[in-house]
Amino acid sequence: MSLNKISAVLLLLSVLSPALLAADNAPMDDEIDYLIDAIAGNRCTFIRNDRELGRRQARQHLRSKVRLNAHLIDSTEDFIEKIASASATTGKPYQIACRGQLVATAGAWFTARLLEYRQGTSR
Repeated sequence: MSLNKISAVLLLLSVLSPALLAADNAPMDDEIDYLIDAIAGNRCTFIRNDRELGRRQARQHLRSKVRLNAHLIDSTEDFIEKIASASATTGKPYQIACRGQLVATAGAWFTARLLEYRQGTSR
């Protein structure tokens, strides 16, 4: 292969690589968006450090953590484990209450929602 052909291939790869990487993240981003929005959709309350957050506050908090820690997230499971399960400040697990009843740690709740989403049976 000539030097010009190699250069052309390398140039093409450098242009396409960011687009290909973004495309690879699309399913993960969709899943994370679904999980964050599921709190409001299920009429559930996100509890952070023993304080109930409203739906809007919970979404803002999680989206902010995603933005600040995007380098830690390579999968939706990473999002659940590293972002949505516990307070980075206190280490205290987040909780989810639905219809006034404490139902699960946030990590377990998000994992169940992710399985439903992937199976196409989300509520």
